[in-house]
Amino acid sequence: MQPLRMNLSTWIYLLIAFLLAVLPFMVTGRSLLFLMMQIFILGIFAMSYDLLLGYTGIVSFGHTMFFGIGAYSTAVLFNRQEPTLLTLLLGVLIAVAAAAIVSFIVGVLTLRLKSHFYAMLTLALAGLFLVAAEKWRSMTGGADGFTFSIPDVFKDRTTLYLTCLVVMVLIFFGLRRFTESPLGRVLLAIRENEGRTESLGYKVLHYKVIVSVVSGVVASISGVLYMLSLRFVDTSVFATEVTLDALLMTIIGGVGTLVGPIIGAALVEFAHHWLSGLSDVHWIFERWIILFGTVYILAVIFFPKGIAGSLQGVFKKRNGKRKAKAVSPEKNIAG
Repeated sequence: MQPLRMNLSTWIYLLIAFLLAVLPFMVTGRSLLFLMMQIFILGIFAMSYDLLLGYTGIVSFGHTMFFGIGAYSTAVLFNRQEPTLLTLLLGVLIAVAAAAIVSFIVGVLTLRLKSHFYAMLTLALAGLFLVAAEKWRSMTGGADGFTFSIPDVFKDRTTLYLTCLVVMVLIFFGLRRFTESPLGRVLLAIRENEGRTESLGYKVLHYKVIVSVVSGVVASISGVLYMLSLRFVDTSVFATEVTLDALLMTIIGGVGTLVGPIIGAALVEFAHHWLSGLSDVHWIFERWIILFGTVYILAVIFFPKGIAGSLQGVFKKRNGKRKAKAVSPEKNIAG
């Protein structure tokens, strides 16, 4: 295995992570810390979705089922057992194992289908999880949900904030390593031309199932953190809107970039918070999703590759021009 490349972008990401780590010691607003935690959590979820959409070309409308599995697995355990770090560790293991098993079964059964059939079938499966959670009231509390206690160490907002940040950073670098590996390059080949990749001898279904399992596990981890931040869970974690939010964040931030979904999560959450806060100014801000939908349409028109994708394109063009200028004098001398 090759060591992780410490290029300029890696140092920039680490610097940003360090600045975010000192943020809770610089500001005292609990609302800002909570907003940032939601950005980290949804950024993890959006990265898991980017593995499917951005790197493999798989469109899923039911990705929220893994988010919900992560949230409920630990929440139910806390509701029935003493909330300790050992209970949390057990809950995380259950969440990861359940998400891996479900994603493997769903992947084997559905990834043979064409993209739009797969998308609709995952939507139906997520709907089944939603109905099951609503009907199994003795376990899930139904649509009303339930509150629970969490380990004392995470009752401190700063500790929980740093935990969410560290998990997001570790998952980001882990997924970047995953996508830059030979397996990741096969996934990109599947995205670009699935038929040609299969004709070269690669078993496309196997690779799709692998990325489905990895994506589902990461999504379940974001569900666990979401549950810890709210200390409450209900059936909304299985709602289709959660998947659509991840899709929105991924497209706005930049498909196939990993950092793009985090940027998209920040923009969506800040816009939601800011526009909802203006509801007292005018009634239209109560319908903030309409305004944000307009911004989304404009972003897709003018930035089809998303924010991170567009910036990467600009930097690549500049580097290409610099290399061309550096090579051209040598050509003139040779001539």
